[in-house]
Amino acid sequence: MNHKDRLRSRKIRREAEGYLELGMPQHALRALGRLGNPALLDAEALCLWGEGLQELGRYFEALMPLERAARMAPGDVRVHLALGWCYKRTARLDLAIGALERSLKVNPGETLLHYNLACYLSLAGLRRRALGHLAQALAMVPIYRQMVEEEADFDPIRSDPEFQAICASARGQRSVP
Repeated sequence: MNHKDRLRSRKIRREAEGYLELGMPQHALRALGRLGNPALLDAEALCLWGEGLQELGRYFEALMPLERAARMAPGDVRVHLALGWCYKRTARLDLAIGALERSLKVNPGETLLHYNLACYLSLAGLRRRALGHLAQALAMVPIYRQMVEEEADFDPIRSDPEFQAICASARGQRSVP
């Protein structure tokens, strides 16, 4: 790819990202379509494509570009979070958990990975592991405690005394976002 083509591709990806930020996934997908053959897209474009489909609720379709992006960029937290989101919504909690665990191996300090993994583990009935990741997330960013109150994914473990202790402990910590 020559310099002019790289600049054009970068401009299209920025345009698609802008559309996604504005909540206009159809426009993002249309822009990405101008990049040409999907088989030749890089990880960033594939992630944007997957996120566009995800925003439209087309979770099964989003898996293909997100899986390819994850293979191309195994350390990209954004890709793995989107992939986990889509796996969860296609009733594949096992794959959602696996995607986030793989990303945590590369990004062990990424709070949002711990938090989302705790959600998926809770839904999967893996209480002990869910509590461990939730405790890690809240220790890193105590303000996430506010999200726990509204998060239905924690309903399976909400009455657990250890869950309540973890949340109470986070309430007492200073918040450092």
